[in-house]
Amino acid sequence: MRRPAVRSLSLLAAGAAVLAATTGAPPTSRAGTAIEAGPTSSSAPAKSPSAPAKSPVAVGRGGVVSSVDADASAAGIEVLRRGGNAVDAAVATAAALGVTEPYSAGVGGGGYFVYYDAADRMVRTLDGRETAPRSADAGLFLENGRPIPFDQAVTSGLSVGTPGTPATWDAALNTWGSRSLREVLKPAERLARDGFTVDAAFRQQTADNEARFRDFPATAELFLPGGRLPAVGSTLKNPDLARTYAELAKRGVDALYKGELGRDIVRTVRRPPVAAGAQRAVRPGNLRTGDLRAYAVKRQAPTRTAYRGLDVYSMAPSSSGGTTVGEALNMLESADLGELSERQYLHRFIEASRIAFADRGRWVGDPAFEDVPTKGLLSQWFADTRACLIRDNAALAGPVAPGDPRHPVPCAAGGAAAPTPYEGENTTHLTAADRWGNVVAYTLTIEQTGGSGITVPGRGFLLNNELTDFSLAPADPAVHDPNLPGPGKRPRSSMSPTIVLERGRPVVALGSPGGATIITTVLQTLLGHLDRGLPLVDAIAAPRASQRNAAATELEPALWNSPLRGRLEALGHRFKQVPEIGAATGVQRLPDGRWLAAAEKARRGGGSAMVVVPAAR
Repeated sequence: MRRPAVRSLSLLAAGAAVLAATTGAPPTSRAGTAIEAGPTSSSAPAKSPSAPAKSPVAVGRGGVVSSVDADASAAGIEVLRRGGNAVDAAVATAAALGVTEPYSAGVGGGGYFVYYDAADRMVRTLDGRETAPRSADAGLFLENGRPIPFDQAVTSGLSVGTPGTPATWDAALNTWGSRSLREVLKPAERLARDGFTVDAAFRQQTADNEARFRDFPATAELFLPGGRLPAVGSTLKNPDLARTYAELAKRGVDALYKGELGRDIVRTVRRPPVAAGAQRAVRPGNLRTGDLRAYAVKRQAPTRTAYRGLDVYSMAPSSSGGTTVGEALNMLESADLGELSERQYLHRFIEASRIAFADRGRWVGDPAFEDVPTKGLLSQWFADTRACLIRDNAALAGPVAPGDPRHPVPCAAGGAAAPTPYEGENTTHLTAADRWGNVVAYTLTIEQTGGSGITVPGRGFLLNNELTDFSLAPADPAVHDPNLPGPGKRPRSSMSPTIVLERGRPVVALGSPGGATIITTVLQTLLGHLDRGLPLVDAIAAPRASQRNAAATELEPALWNSPLRGRLEALGHRFKQVPEIGAATGVQRLPDGRWLAAAEKARRGGGSAMVVVPAAR
């Protein structure tokens, strides 16, 4: 069958033409009347730090950074202006996100780093996922043979994995960077010391976690200054985190993996410091200093999927992002999505997502423990045997059964199906490129909003609750679950940092937070940009749907309230409304060599795209 060509990349890349009519909210600033907050703060009025302007799109030269936060994007741009490369800028941005987005990422978490090297036109990756303690087994979250209540698993030392973020920064800088850890941490250290301006999104996330934050004195002291929610427009300082960054800058990441910082983490996990009188029973974890010493970032090849003459690179397992996005793209390639009606396009997108998630649930786990058929999951032959399940006139009833990429059977629909388990959604993603053409897509997390809720006393950062990304127990006893806990095992992730090349040169790079919805967000954004002809900023802003092999597909309000919903329901689709799905960022190389950075217009308060030397509009 003839494969339809991707829409003209020269037209798609003409993002500069879109700039004059950029949609979305005008640039805003988080600056406002400030009140200092933090472990050493007072309630006296103080001068607010100068907050950078926030815009969802930027075009120019010298390099670009896109993240959810203006202060963080500015940290990356500062490093680029001083001659750093995309890797240096990515680490600087990530460290700043640990200050301003502490409920999403930080020193206490992990993530996946995808790097394009312009010199040899190769894509390489780092797996910096957190790992379970070496004492863990499949019964980590079982008690008397039954899973413990999920809320007790989430807010506990039991859920804390060995952090991988500092090791990822160190490995990336040592392998591809041009600046030292000491240098790239300077903007984040300064930001933590001087403070950032609290916005409505930060206050709301704090309010959502207020009850459990109050149960941990170090967390309450930091994020509930004076015992109250931080006011919008106030300044939140984190001097403890500034000192932690200074220690990492001086001593390197061994301060965590072999030093006193690591011992503080272990003490906190094994004996969570709970407030006197707290009613919450907080289970201790079994993390040991030996788990920290044994931690290693995995350097591995990316996944690669050929799509309409392009090469789509992403993360291989332990993440399921690359295999699941790749399989869905392979299933969709035979249709000319750019020519389909909106109903036909969304129908095919939903069905391909459903099938790919069925296969993900059965086959993807940590390859150090599971025989993951990565090559088979990404083969066009397997995708074709799965795509024939998609009918133009009727929706599949979910959840559907997985296929077998080792022995593909065309249109096989039998067997047991298992639903996709819950994954925490408050991850963050950043994308960066430099003047030499290097590109980074980096997704990092502490898992749920606020992670475990436990701040390491005197250190200024929250610990992850990443081990709840394991299946607490098999979703269906009849289906093998590759994602049960194990000693030193990495829990399966959905993080999907992605870089797309054409003939070895970058076209677009992107990623998103959102738990398991990361996969559908990245897939839908790619399809919107490459197939449907949307400028990158509009593909990111487009209303989203997310189907993860469940009975109902999640819809954002714009699609829920659209006549499209009724037309899709007529095909048999079932839906449920959710407020928001994902928060993507991306960068794009324009034909004249300039870069375009794009971020959300509204989700999570809007993102921040910045460029070193802006183009004249």
